[in-house]
Amino acid sequence: AVWCLMMSLIPTRGCLLDLPWEDILIPHILCHVPLQQLLSLQRVSKSFQSLIQLYLANMRCFDSSQIEPAIPQAAFVNLLRDSKVLQQLALQNCSSWLTDMDLLPILWRNHHLHQIQLKGCVRLSRSTLVSISLNCPNLRQLSLAHCDWVDSLSLRSLADHCKALEAVDLTACRQLKDEAICYLVQKCSRLKSLSLAVNANVGDVAVQETAKCCPELEHLDLTGCLRVKNDSIRVLAEYCPKLRSLKVKHCHNVAESSLSILRVRGVELDVEPPLQRALVLLQDVVGFAPFINIQI
Repeated sequence: AVWCLMMSLIPTRGCLLDLPWEDILIPHILCHVPLQQLLSLQRVSKSFQSLIQLYLANMRCFDSSQIEPAIPQAAFVNLLRDSKVLQQLALQNCSSWLTDMDLLPILWRNHHLHQIQLKGCVRLSRSTLVSISLNCPNLRQLSLAHCDWVDSLSLRSLADHCKALEAVDLTACRQLKDEAICYLVQKCSRLKSLSLAVNANVGDVAVQETAKCCPELEHLDLTGCLRVKNDSIRVLAEYCPKLRSLKVKHCHNVAESSLSILRVRGVELDVEPPLQRALVLLQDVVGFAPFINIQI
């Protein structure tokens, strides 16, 4: 369908490339063509290659997952060599080879980035996070899930320079402890979404400070945070009136006595109340739900 649209715009006595590139082709046609197909168009002719390179230089969003099979390192460097206006950058499909040497030049050129996805990019280092801090002042969303190289010093740099952050994913960033999380939430009080999942070093101190510093918080993931206890959940209920979802699966020290406060408010939880599960099973057996008066 996209190709038919492109062909329909070709003048009767001319070709597609006769249309104004920056006024028509790039903003109104190429933006609707999948990136994989655009790369194929480069092979048509030198003129098409120049057109696609101009498009890439003006691209606002780059998602490596749009290129199948996984984009090779040399192609990645070539695709983004002239980019200066990127706003969204998703590189999870580059996790097996992406290094600081590949990524830092892109960060140095693109100061308008507000969304960066680096999930699983294990070959990077703290230099990447420091560079993000210094070059992306308008950053709002950042995913560093499963990036073991994230440490407290680099996270402090992020907090000092990117105070507009609204969503941060620190899943399985195992070097981080309560102190680092506290510093982040104190500086970035606009946070709406935060994941601290699968982090054995995160406990009540970090969760309670998050609750007190981030009144706009809507989503919090504490999956597998074994040190989190009931007191933290009660503080969340008190200080975060906009909380919409909370994940506490495998948090063995969090009981229904604290979660029930959030259930009453309609907060989405990833664990069912034990009593409700028991009543459902009992109703299936006896055909009705018995009345039980119990205070949790």
